[in-house]
Amino acid sequence: MNKQNILKDALDSRNQEIMEYQINIDNYVRAIKKITVEYADNTAMIKFQDHLTDMLAAHKTEQLKAIIIRDVILDQLTEMEES
Repeated sequence: MNKQNILKDALDSRNQEIMEYQINIDNYVRAIKKITVEYADNTAMIKFQDHLTDMLAAHKTEQLKAIIIRDVILDQLTEMEES
């Protein structure tokens, strides 16, 4: 396996990772809204909402890291294809 093939596999993995983070982000946003609307008087759910808010921030950060690495991989593949 050569470098280009390895980079293509890595690109596929990063794209999947980014999508998995996005699914979690979307779920956290929906759950936070649901708790706000339907469970605002439930102390346990408010604590859960706080936890989800922290997880949302963490997943956004991790997704951005994955996007940066994906972009670097794309840059390398583009350079290889141009040469």
